[in-house]
Amino acid sequence: MKIVVQDLAEAYSENLFTVALNVCKNPQDAEDVVQDTFLAYLTNGKEFESQEHIRAWLIRVAINKAHNKTKTFWRKNIGALEDYMASVNFPSQEASELFEAVMGLPEKYRIIIHLFYYEDYSVKEISEILKLSPGNVKVRLTRGREALRNILKEEWEDEQ
Repeated sequence: MKIVVQDLAEAYSENLFTVALNVCKNPQDAEDVVQDTFLAYLTNGKEFESQEHIRAWLIRVAINKAHNKTKTFWRKNIGALEDYMASVNFPSQEASELFEAVMGLPEKYRIIIHLFYYEDYSVKEISEILKLSPGNVKVRLTRGREALRNILKEEWEDEQ
């Protein structure tokens, strides 16, 4: 199965951008990663089993490319994340605070939290995408939740 890149871009650009932003913490780098991911799909001769298989493959490629982007010498500064957050219209203040808290997590938890809650992947699917054991995914998900709980609890206590 092969789907036209334009259709994939319309369906998954935002998802891939968010995944890449979770790794890069820089919107310009994340945009580059999305473009590179679709280019990799276009030049890849692989046949896919289903649209879900394509989606999982795109996410895996985007994560790998984002990791590569963060290791380059010419990487842009991380200060751009604050600029990006200021330009996004969150539906509520709580949504904005939650996004900021998630972005403050270590990468290994941030990616798992994003895939589980925002992309609606199961633990098994995440383990296949990230090439981790399901047990490892569960541990990271639990630790990520705990870290988020602590961050949000501290912010709530500071407000009182």
